Amino acid sequence: MKKHTLTLAVASALLGMAAQVQAAGFQLAETSATGLGRAFAGEAAMADNASAQVRNPAMLTQLQGTQISGGGIMVMPNVDIHGHATQVMPSSMKPNDLATGNFDLVDVPGSTVASSAEDVAGNAFIPNLYLSHQLDDQLFIGLAVGSNYGMSTELQQGFRGTQFGNEASIKTVELNPNIAYRINDQFSIGGGVRFVMGKGSIGATSSVDTQIPLAVLQHKQVPGAIPVPMGTTLKYMEGDDTAWGWQAGAAWQLDANNRIGFNYRSAVDLKLAGHANGFAFNPLNPSMKFDGSMELTLPATAEISSFNQLTDKLAMHASVNWTDWSAFDKLEADIPALGNRATQLVKQENWHDSYRFALGATYNLDRQSLVRVGVAYDKSAVDENTRTMTIPEMNRYWFSAGYGYKFTENFNVDMGLTYIVADKANVSEPRPGIASDRDSLPFGGSFSGTTEGNILLFGLQASYKF
Repeated sequence: MKKHTLTLAVASALLGMAAQVQAAGFQLAETSATGLGRAFAGEAAMADNASAQVRNPAMLTQLQGTQISGGGIMVMPNVDIHGHATQVMPSSMKPNDLATGNFDLVDVPGSTVASSAEDVAGNAFIPNLYLSHQLDDQLFIGLAVGSNYGMSTELQQGFRGTQFGNEASIKTVELNPNIAYRINDQFSIGGGVRFVMGKGSIGATSSVDTQIPLAVLQHKQVPGAIPVPMGTTLKYMEGDDTAWGWQAGAAWQLDANNRIGFNYRSAVDLKLAGHANGFAFNPLNPSMKFDGSMELTLPATAEISSFNQLTDKLAMHASVNWTDWSAFDKLEADIPALGNRATQLVKQENWHDSYRFALGATYNLDRQSLVRVGVAYDKSAVDENTRTMTIPEMNRYWFSAGYGYKFTENFNVDMGLTYIVADKANVSEPRPGIASDRDSLPFGGSFSGTTEGNILLFGLQASYKF
């Protein structure tokens, strides 16, 4: 596993979208409404319109003349967290023990209460725009504009888990010029550069009214305590950056009716710069802002797909996707003004690589219209001991349908509808064996429960051939 230095703003990039996104982690799968209708099965081997290049630039060689395609997908998630919270207290209140840290945090008898967070992931609209142009019989170029990573979550005040994180968001926009070359009738290759613009934020607040002894904060025997009202900002940071990446793909046309495609997208290293504030950085003035920086690696991905025209009307498609989530093992904050505390462990993640499997079909009703269907399985990048409330990552099952209508020989519109069901999964913080989670315990205690949800997606795509 690689180690990544992340500031709290990066944590925003990594904490949250998973509750809303439709691929594992905080990755977005929604590249077009055309693909949405078949659960994005076979994308690296498909060439319905100019959107094909974003999943495999080699597929530009299947597009004649000049084409444009644009649209968007509305994402409407419903993700809830239900469980119980238990307050904690120091096992010893002796001044010397508090000053030296010679104490444990133990449950307060009779303090367990039920607590829930509803609709923690917000609705989102994901637009896209694609252009393709054939220069000659062998050379093709294109441009893709869209997003491959994004998220937004918010746990409302009053939920007894906000001490572990109460809100997070990340937004990215990607510009991706591509070029493709047809080697012969069987083989094509393609590649492109990716310019990624990203920004994000993350926050955590105290979920109860509490007091922190000065002896704990100053590591010496002093009387008194600092009051921490419910809703006090414990940590907040936001930042933005731009970075470059690349992608490369290939296609093998076995015969007129069968094709295999492969695509690889590189990791992209973002260094988000912004500011931080909160009790963790300045207990006496939580609103005081500090400059900070952060590094976040958007993970590498790969896809292999197949396209099989079984009859004049029926075609089948399949895909296997891989994402290098094992690169995401921890989040660290870098705030130079804190001196010897500049680097702080924010969250231990311990993610592992994830896979996605999709199967779909297209059926031509007549010369003007067609229908699409698809199913997919997204495997979670976490297990029961590493899941968090700000990233309630779960296994997901896709059920998709779509319809396409050709108004003229040059203009057509596609619609896609998908319903995603997420497994009900256990979530507890602090997590077993992860010491850093315990830093949040004094501000609301522990939480144990379950998370579950579903997501509805609807998209439209319009395409024109010049």
